[in-house]
Amino acid sequence: MFSSYFQMPFWGTLFLGNTLKQYVFAAVGFLVFLLIFKVLQALIIHRLKAMAQKTVTDIDDTLIEIVNILKPPFYSFLAFYLAVQFLTLEAFVQKFINAALIILITAQIVIAAQILIDYLARRSMGKERDKGARAAVGVIKILVKAGIWIGGVLMILSNLGINITSLIAGLGIGGIAVALALQNILSDLFSSFSIFFDKPFEVGDFVIVGEHMGIVEKIGIKTTRLRALQGEEIVIANRELTSARIQNFKKMSERRVVFTFGVTYETPSTKLKTIPETVKKIIASIELVRFDRAHFKQFDDSALTFEVVYHVGVADYNQYMDVQQEINLRLKDALEQQSVSMAYPTQTVYLRKE
Repeated sequence: MFSSYFQMPFWGTLFLGNTLKQYVFAAVGFLVFLLIFKVLQALIIHRLKAMAQKTVTDIDDTLIEIVNILKPPFYSFLAFYLAVQFLTLEAFVQKFINAALIILITAQIVIAAQILIDYLARRSMGKERDKGARAAVGVIKILVKAGIWIGGVLMILSNLGINITSLIAGLGIGGIAVALALQNILSDLFSSFSIFFDKPFEVGDFVIVGEHMGIVEKIGIKTTRLRALQGEEIVIANRELTSARIQNFKKMSERRVVFTFGVTYETPSTKLKTIPETVKKIIASIELVRFDRAHFKQFDDSALTFEVVYHVGVADYNQYMDVQQEINLRLKDALEQQSVSMAYPTQTVYLRKE
């Protein structure tokens, strides 16, 4: 019945090079393709939401966001593109439609890539609260997104039949010129990226860089700022930090301490033998301290010198000094109780009468 209906003469009426039957097929095809794309998008989103409820990661939410960017204008045009394949179009019209499709698909790919970049940036930051680190990630995001857009534009131009070789060469020469002009700034910028990803230190760490020392207050895009013990602010270029040797005391889990003390030469040998054990008992009785060794080290000009080594189980300098002060006070008390005199620089003159 339908075949005989479509064989009626008026279906063969030509308009702009196509019959009425072709236009009807194209219109029906457009509606069918549009419905398919809409249902397909809904099914994908439904499946991803179901998966998101079963998983603890947030990548599912990102995929849902990517699928949601396929708005009706995009898949409507895609349905239109497929529908017009039933028609015979002029070359310039078909070329225009092809170009529009390339632009739309490239734009969707670039937008999807930007969503993924934002997701990766959030994942890399985690619970990072440092403003300098966030600024570094923000700059990286901008640079990567700019690169993706440039790549997308070049892809569109290439698919449109435009020779982009000279354009790429021009961009390369221009990039080299800009890099040379901004050499120092770019060096500091990439050094800040290196500090952020490698994390040799963080805000709040106490560090020594060359002859400077202080607490890290801010890690910026170009410089890092330290607060010195005297109170002044020290500003150091990031490129200097990535090439310098840095001592980070915040990373220290415990502190090894070596100190010496001396007693007088008049101290009897019997008492000298008991001093290491006395030191050991004093240090072992103090909390957060691990005794290592105590030895009668050497004969100095004015003293019999003992060397003591112990470990403090905290990195804080003030706590270390509290421990050392307690050891010194207890050691002095113990030596006084044993009638052992602490040495100090002396010189004995012997006179011989002829």
